Amino acid sequence: MEHLINNRVKNIEISGIRKFFNMVAHVEDMISLTIGQPDFQTPEHVKEAGKQAIDLNFTTYTHNAGLIELRQAAADFYKKKYHIEYSAEHETIITVGASEAIDITFRTILDEGCEVILPGPVYPGYEPIIKLCGATPIYADIRNTDFRMTAELIESLITEKTRCIVLPYPSNPTGVSLTEPELQEIANLLIDKDIFVLADEIYSELVYEQQHVSIAQFLKEKTIVINGLSKSHSMTGWRIGMLFAPEYLTKHILKVHQYNVTCATSISQMAALEALTNGVDDALPMKDEYAIRRDYVFKRLQSMGLEVIKPEGAFYFFIKIPAINITSFDFCMDLVNEAKLAVVPGSAFSEFGEGYFRLSYAYSMDTLKEGLDRLEGYLLSIK
Repeated sequence: MEHLINNRVKNIEISGIRKFFNMVAHVEDMISLTIGQPDFQTPEHVKEAGKQAIDLNFTTYTHNAGLIELRQAAADFYKKKYHIEYSAEHETIITVGASEAIDITFRTILDEGCEVILPGPVYPGYEPIIKLCGATPIYADIRNTDFRMTAELIESLITEKTRCIVLPYPSNPTGVSLTEPELQEIANLLIDKDIFVLADEIYSELVYEQQHVSIAQFLKEKTIVINGLSKSHSMTGWRIGMLFAPEYLTKHILKVHQYNVTCATSISQMAALEALTNGVDDALPMKDEYAIRRDYVFKRLQSMGLEVIKPEGAFYFFIKIPAINITSFDFCMDLVNEAKLAVVPGSAFSEFGEGYFRLSYAYSMDTLKEGLDRLEGYLLSIK
């Protein structure tokens, strides 16, 4: 009966990140620097709010868009942090993680045959959904612009079929984040064009030397902003995302969300309310620790002679593989077999990631030190 399965589903692949992680998970004595899972625990006061919600039997459906108190807290969060005002009632939707927010956005704005421009390399969660919508992903090769999406690159790829530009910054896998002038230039390009922007800002609270800037500051009427609590509050398993957009968009996105999941989990929403009120700055100590780890890893990688850009946000390095005739997948498998170290092949992040590998520093300093020692030993062995 498999021949009856939707061809679009059959033609997409499991995430290359997860595929590689699953392949090596069974290897004994493995150091894994693969997954973007914060090694901090969910803050205690947030966990207590979730426990209290269970004890109070808050186990019913909520408004499809989420508790109004939580939507207000989310809107207040964006106003305080990033200086953008959204209506809690009409322009804010609480989703089941940022992943669901991406899904319902694309399913709302994409038609058969239209195109979506996105940077390459990029997080692999966009392309499959674009294809499931019958649309076509168009990659901007950002390898020669220090992994920065530019107005010039976007302009060169715009056609009459272009429906959306994806701006995922700070970036997974590169750690790059766009500056205010760069975003202003992109906004100026798009201001008179009927093209949406999907701004995936899930790492917005993990930006180091500079302040995170959202393109919605300049292009609010065309932008769907996606964020969540997975990275900022180490709440990956709670599955709470936030979607902000003008009412003319959210009233349609909400329909897809309603028939998709009804609403985000009530218990998680109560924990999220605590996170966005009493825990509004919970990410700050985590960010400080990530910055220390980033600087340590950067120095180690430089000392190994590896070509790498210092991340401005998130918690990843995207590292060029030394000049040896090998694919990123084979390089990473050899690293597993010879050094018991797991990283992610760059090919998991589109064809434009080939020749690189991603290393996550969302791990303890002890784990990072051991992992980098193994990487250094491996590189010396293949010289």
